[in-house]
Amino acid sequence: MRRSSVFYAVGAFVVLLVLATAAALFMTTTHKPGPAPVVAGGETPEASVQQSVALIKTGDFAGFWKHALPPADYDTLRADWTRPRPDDHPITPEDRADFIKNMQQLTEPDAETKLYALARPKLAQLQAQYSDQVPVMIGVMQAIAATGVAQSKELTNPQKQQATEVINVLAPWAQQVPWFDQARAKQAIVVAVATARKLDIKTPEQLRTMDFDTAMQKYSAGFVGIKQILAVYGLSIDDVLDSVKVTTLENRNGHARVRVDYVLLGKPLSTESDLIQQDGRWYSADMLQNVRESHDRLLAAPAPGSSAPEPAPMPAPATTSASRAKPAALNAPAQAAATKH
Repeated sequence: MRRSSVFYAVGAFVVLLVLATAAALFMTTTHKPGPAPVVAGGETPEASVQQSVALIKTGDFAGFWKHALPPADYDTLRADWTRPRPDDHPITPEDRADFIKNMQQLTEPDAETKLYALARPKLAQLQAQYSDQVPVMIGVMQAIAATGVAQSKELTNPQKQQATEVINVLAPWAQQVPWFDQARAKQAIVVAVATARKLDIKTPEQLRTMDFDTAMQKYSAGFVGIKQILAVYGLSIDDVLDSVKVTTLENRNGHARVRVDYVLLGKPLSTESDLIQQDGRWYSADMLQNVRESHDRLLAAPAPGSSAPEPAPMPAPATTSASRAKPAALNAPAQAAATKH
């Protein structure tokens, strides 16, 4: 997770959006009561899911993992964070130079004005050349994504259905977004600069040497910034998370299945998820399985530089209702952990 970066691209302007990963966290005044302490799991399946959603909404990923995992698994996740990763690729001099240059441009004095001055003529050029082609390009990307989902051997049928529904909602939105609008670009650049300054990452090596607590702070800032950028273009992640409703479909013998209803861009969607009870608390079965399997793979991996044979491919997650897809915002932390581990 600490080594992965999220990049979104629409012409030259997307480069600016890419690095726009977070603005200031919510500020609280001293006379307001502090947030309730985060506890592991939920008293009920519904409470477990709703608390996860609330933590994601505020970008509290440190709290999210503390809530999402039993204490022993949470301690294991933290301990694993700084272990060497055999699959890490060396940072090339070119990659390092590009990273440093981009971060310097985003954090230098008066960066907002300088970057907008560079973006403005490029946006005008892109608008003139590609405005009519953007809907077609997005339509092609939609078809490619849908085909990839349909042919995936790792997704269950319910996951494929959920992913397809999300794609079919996001694609029409993306086709209508004024990606080259200069007023929106200016707002996005302001967020990009504020984000880069808050992240305070100067070299790619910093991304690889962060401890768990530092990484969670950076990811929190990144998520909040991405939400702000998407909101500029009409997609409110907070609205999606606020719309979540959890209904228990089954609960017996320490296993529960819930339906998660939510609204994405005005379209009602739903998914299902399995939870398991451990020491009287409820946890996502998928998330717990993924974290434990990531830990096992990490311990089994050969040391960096070892000539050990290539490990066998990891089997796909169990094709039970526990593996059903979730809203994208709910999947993000688990996917990040899988990337990290």
